Amino acid sequence: MKKSKFGVFTKTLIAFSAALIVLTISLTTATMTPLSEGFEAGGKTSYAAANVTLGTGSWFMDDALTGNLSTDRKTGAYSARIRNTGLMHMNFNKTGAGTVSIQHAVFGTDGPSTWQLWSSTNNGSTWTQVGLTVSTSSTTLQTANFTVNNANAIRFEIRKVSGGTNRINLDNVQIGDFSSPPPTSEHLTMGNPSNAVTNVAQPNNYLMEKPQYSMSYSRDNGGPNWVSWHLDSTWLGSAPRQDDFRADTTLPTGWYRVQGTDFSGSGFDRGHMCPSADRTITITANSSTFLMTNMIPQLPANNQGVWANLESYSRTLVSQGNELYIISGGQGLQYFIANGHVAVPAQTWKVIIVLPVGSNDVSRVTTSTRAIAVVMPNSGSIGSDWRAYRVSVDQVEAITGYDFFSNVSSGIQAVIEGQVDNQ
Repeated sequence: MKKSKFGVFTKTLIAFSAALIVLTISLTTATMTPLSEGFEAGGKTSYAAANVTLGTGSWFMDDALTGNLSTDRKTGAYSARIRNTGLMHMNFNKTGAGTVSIQHAVFGTDGPSTWQLWSSTNNGSTWTQVGLTVSTSSTTLQTANFTVNNANAIRFEIRKVSGGTNRINLDNVQIGDFSSPPPTSEHLTMGNPSNAVTNVAQPNNYLMEKPQYSMSYSRDNGGPNWVSWHLDSTWLGSAPRQDDFRADTTLPTGWYRVQGTDFSGSGFDRGHMCPSADRTITITANSSTFLMTNMIPQLPANNQGVWANLESYSRTLVSQGNELYIISGGQGLQYFIANGHVAVPAQTWKVIIVLPVGSNDVSRVTTSTRAIAVVMPNSGSIGSDWRAYRVSVDQVEAITGYDFFSNVSSGIQAVIEGQVDNQ
C-alpha cells in the first residue's frame, strides 16, 4: 500500500526532533569527572567563528583556531591560538569545579597580551569573570591558576582582552572537581561573591572573616571590595556605639594599614559597610564595625542620608520577623585620599536577600524571595529616598563583576536577580 505523504512527513519530523534533542543534550549535559583539554584533536584551521569537536566535547572558537605550527607554543601536536579579542568556550557543562589551570605563552615572536577566564552556570546565557586578568608575555608556557569552588553545573570561556593582533597560545586546560569546602562563616551562607581567598598572592581579593562579618579586601585600594553580613534579631541589643575607629592589625605584614585618622580633612565620612547599629548585641560586636577595613570614603549626603535610611529600613524588616543577608561595597574610582592609600568610589551599592526567620536558609530561597539592590552616586547632591536608586541584582553584578548569592540554585537566581524590587 502506498504510504501517505503525511506519514512520511511525520516520521521525518520525529527523526529530526530526536536528532535535535540529542544535539541539545550533547551541548548541555554536565560531565562529572575532572576535565583535561589539550587541543590534540585539532580540527579548526581558520580564525572564523565556529564550533569544533575536541577531546572533551564541543567548543566554540572565535578569532581562534587549533594551531600546530613550530611557532605555536604547545606540549603536544596542537594548542589553541587566539588573536585580537578572540574567545573560546565550552558548549557543555561540567558538574562542579574546584580549580582551573591553563598554560599560556605568546605565539612566535608576538608581543604581550592579556586574557581572562569567565564562567557560566546558566548554559552560557550570562558570564562572570573568574579571578584576575592574566598577562602573557613569555615564549614558554606558563601556568595560570584560578580558584572556582562552585558545585553547580558550570562551563568556562577564555577571552583575549588586549594585545591587538598579537597572538597567544593556550594549552592544557585542567578543570578539577569540586569538593565541599570546610564550613564557612554564617556571613557567606549565600556565597562568596568574588571567590575571595585568604592568600597574600591575591592582595586585591583577600578574604577576611570576622565573627561579625566577612569581606574581600583590596590592598591597593585600601578598603573592602565587598562586605557581607547576616542580620537577624540575635545581632541586635543595647550596646552603645563605640566610635573607636582604628587600623585593622590582622592585615598581612607589610600591607599599609589605614588609620582611623586617614580620612581627616578629606570631606569624606568613614562610611561603614557593616553598620554599627547592625551589631549592638555586645560592645565587642559593635567595636568590630569600627575597623578601617570595614570603611569606604562616603560623602555625608550619601553616608548620613540615603545610605543610613536603607540601613534603618533593613533593621525594620528584622523587627517584622525577617532575617537578611546583605552585601555592600563601592564601585568606580574618583581619586585617592590618605596620601594615595585609599580609593574613593564613584558609587556605593548594596544587595539584600530578605527571608522570614527560619533555618536551612539557602534552601528556603525561592523565586518569590524578595531581593533588594541599589546603586547610589557617592555625591553631595544625592536624594534621601533609597527607593529611587533601586536596580536589579543583575545590574549590580554587571558593574562589579561579582556573582551574588551563588549558593542559591541558578534557576532561582535568574528570577530574583533579574527583577527590580518594588515593595
